Amino acid sequence: MIKGKEYRHIVRVVNTDLDGAKALVRALRKIRGVSYMMANAVCELSGIDPFMKAGNLTETHVNRLNEIIKDPLKHGAPIWMINRRKDYETGEDVHLVETDLKFMNENDLKRLKKTKSNRGLRHQWKLPVRGQRTKSNFRRNKGKGMGVKRKK
Repeated sequence: MIKGKEYRHIVRVVNTDLDGAKALVRALRKIRGVSYMMANAVCELSGIDPFMKAGNLTETHVNRLNEIIKDPLKHGAPIWMINRRKDYETGEDVHLVETDLKFMNENDLKRLKKTKSNRGLRHQWKLPVRGQRTKSNFRRNKGKGMGVKRKK
């Protein structure tokens, strides 16, 4: 591991602490909302070597990464890479990260439950939403049964 004057063990990108010892592509995946493909795209768009250690990033590199992760469309990322296309309220294409992503996910589930759609009801009952079979899987009491107790 190469450590210079500028090496940092923890790098803060988009309000997330990244491990400085990891390669940048692997470290970026710790950010909620940044997948493997998105991490590669961010490295490509920023012009930073994806296999460089995250601890060797300078402040200008960190600022550039922050900008690209928050608004990848403005910097030339393809539309299919965005995690929230045609937002329900605004109709815009946005890429959400961290707490915004969590908040919108919770709001979407609340909306589905409130309108009593099939998906919302399945979420409410803690059953599989996407058509999986439920005879042998998704059994909530599995492993909690006592069986037959013997008299002492």
